[in-house]
Amino acid sequence: MTEQTRTYPCGNCGAPLAYAPDQQRLACASCGTTYPIELDPNARIVKHDLQTAMNQLAGNRALGLASIGGNEHVVTCQACGGKTIFNGSLTATRCPYCATPIQRDDIQDAPERLALDAVLPLQVAQPQAQAAIEKWINSRWFAPSEFKKYRTLGSFTSVYMSYYSYDVEATTGYSGQRGDDYTVVVGSGDDQHTETRTAWRPVSGRVHDSIRDLPEMANTGMDDDRVRELEPWPVQAAVPYTPEFVAGHLSRTYDRDPGDVFDKNARPRVDSQIDGTIRRDIGGDHQQIHHKQTVFDQLAFMYLLLPMWLLTVNFEGRPFQVFVNGLTGEVQGDRPWSKVKIAAAVVAALILIGVLVFLFMRMR
Repeated sequence: MTEQTRTYPCGNCGAPLAYAPDQQRLACASCGTTYPIELDPNARIVKHDLQTAMNQLAGNRALGLASIGGNEHVVTCQACGGKTIFNGSLTATRCPYCATPIQRDDIQDAPERLALDAVLPLQVAQPQAQAAIEKWINSRWFAPSEFKKYRTLGSFTSVYMSYYSYDVEATTGYSGQRGDDYTVVVGSGDDQHTETRTAWRPVSGRVHDSIRDLPEMANTGMDDDRVRELEPWPVQAAVPYTPEFVAGHLSRTYDRDPGDVFDKNARPRVDSQIDGTIRRDIGGDHQQIHHKQTVFDQLAFMYLLLPMWLLTVNFEGRPFQVFVNGLTGEVQGDRPWSKVKIAAAVVAALILIGVLVFLFMRMR
């Protein structure tokens, strides 16, 4: 099916505009003209009750409303008329024929989809992201030399990923034990010594946890552990979603709904924080938690886009992903190991040890 798209032609020369992170404006690469991004002063970021949103999504599914996942959509470029295929959750890209930035508006406006609430605009421009990637790759001494030729092996692009940011108010009742250490003197004569022992006593109580702006990715196909290492994200600095911030950059809508992401990704982190609160409440030198029951007084979320630069390198049939935080320039990622370089390093180490032993024996 063919969908409507959005483009941003330059008012001066007609060339396509793209969001320039170093200027925080729309910019024309052809004539250099820039345009400010007008934010609605009355716009506010609204956070949604998780259960209410999930009930609504379930109702939409019951009515047979389609999900974007796995669908293929053809869009027509308004600049050159060429057709581009949008697969899965991709919502913004460039026309492969004329490089015009194009966006699908039907996804964000669709009644069966969650609407975007906010965005953290990209701040790291391509030269800075490229320099960060170069530094990171060059510091991977044991990466294969071929991997370092990533410009010919992979792709490097800016992309906005879908996230949910959760606010949690939780009250937890618990029972367990508190352990307090004490020392005793045992034995006599030469065998006399002190031992540390622990006195345990039962405890119970109730604690409250308030968690704000806990981010979790809503896209699949990414290395979740590496992406999480890009945190913290300054979610508090997000602005109401405006499509101009995405112009000229890839963007993905969510693959997983906020209930699924909370249960599988956010809930373990929330539980870990609750456990920490309980242990502090118990006090003492040691704590054991035998039972706990949590009631969520509030469980809300917002749906937002967070910016990254993504390097994907296919090496020996396996994809390796390297991520650059689009706000700070921090790099996290994975790379292959060179068996040849590792073997050479081991041989060199063995030779060095052998030389040191030989010199030591000669000195003796």
